Amino acid sequence: MTLEGKVAIVTGAGSGLGRASARALAAAGASVVVADIDDPGAAETVDQIRAADGTAISHHADVAVASDCESIVRAAVDEFGSLNVLHNNAGVAWPGRDGFAPDIDPAEWDRVISINLNGTFYCCHFAVPEIAKAGGGSIINTASSMAHLPLGGLDGYAASKGGVALLTKSMTPSAGRLGIRVNAISPGYVDTPMNGLIWGNDDVKHAFDLGHATGLQDPDEIADVVVFLASDASRSLTGAVLNCDRGWTAFKQPDLLRGF
Repeated sequence: MTLEGKVAIVTGAGSGLGRASARALAAAGASVVVADIDDPGAAETVDQIRAADGTAISHHADVAVASDCESIVRAAVDEFGSLNVLHNNAGVAWPGRDGFAPDIDPAEWDRVISINLNGTFYCCHFAVPEIAKAGGGSIINTASSMAHLPLGGLDGYAASKGGVALLTKSMTPSAGRLGIRVNAISPGYVDTPMNGLIWGNDDVKHAFDLGHATGLQDPDEIADVVVFLASDASRSLTGAVLNCDRGWTAFKQPDLLRGF
């Protein structure tokens, strides 16, 4: 699954899944633009890539702002000459602020949708012409198991990730005519700081762990799927929303979480 000579953007790459994906893409040979609103986190990711003899630069961006998304694409082309891979990974989940629809502050709803869904659209909007110009490539969007099996209580997050999944499918025919494959990943629950906000304590974390056939996931295993989708090894896949969730959506998870 070599990516030698390819140029990739990863949003939300300053920590968690984004950092793991940026490192894995670089290890496969890609030059990576590490985009994040968290400048120290992005710089640390770049340092880790360079320490492993990879190539990367950091770029400050808030994906909820269209002009910032344009600037990420411009940075990739200016620094590395082209763009081949876009991994739309930046996202937020805010337990306690994003809940049941009538209880959500509309401003909080707007922010979740702006980052998770609008940010994916904005990056695609600016990246597609450059990827087409380079002869085609791959877009990998991060959806979620909540796009298929919402738990309730995070209505904004579930709606945003459902939108990402359908945007992925809707883009596929037109992108294909440009030589671009568009897929999405739907991880289950990965042991990251953001998901720690969702389960909150060890008892709830244990319940989530039991809901996966082989336990909670780690960021590196999701990064392996991203590299696969970025590479020609997945050339038959486009319009796919892959449940890379260790079986989470194969079960009726809400039953496990009653009482928490």
